[in-house]
Amino acid sequence: MRTFRNIDEFGTAVGTHLGYSAWHLVTQDQIDRFAAATDDHQWIHVDPVRAAGGPFGTTVAHGYLTLSLVPKFLSEIYAVENVRLGINYGCNRVRFPAPVPVDSRIRAGAEVVSVEQRPDGVQAVVRVTVERHDATKPVCVAEVVVMLVP
Repeated sequence: MRTFRNIDEFGTAVGTHLGYSAWHLVTQDQIDRFAAATDDHQWIHVDPVRAAGGPFGTTVAHGYLTLSLVPKFLSEIYAVENVRLGINYGCNRVRFPAPVPVDSRIRAGAEVVSVEQRPDGVQAVVRVTVERHDATKPVCVAEVVVMLVP
């Protein structure tokens, strides 16, 4: 984990790759719980028998499940000390270039794209690339926007 002492130090990391999170195993139980929480029970996610004959040969995680893991991954990659509050402000761009089959291991890497002073704090854009173990294409690429309040 990379730790920055304050917002100013974090600002010097623009253009820098911050590292990687730990690997995370995506299980059918996690997929099923996400389906229940979001009321998205599409068969490619929750029906292993039907999904076996589908386009991926097994169930796959929801794209938004993968995206929902980004805060967890970022908390393993970096921390900014001496801030009162960090807020997920949104995403500028999100893509899901490849599926996450059940029982895949995924992790994220992060790069600081920009850091801008705002009246209520600092707005940072961090490019997060989520990759699947032994795959060539990323499973999610997102530019997340974070507000850091001193």
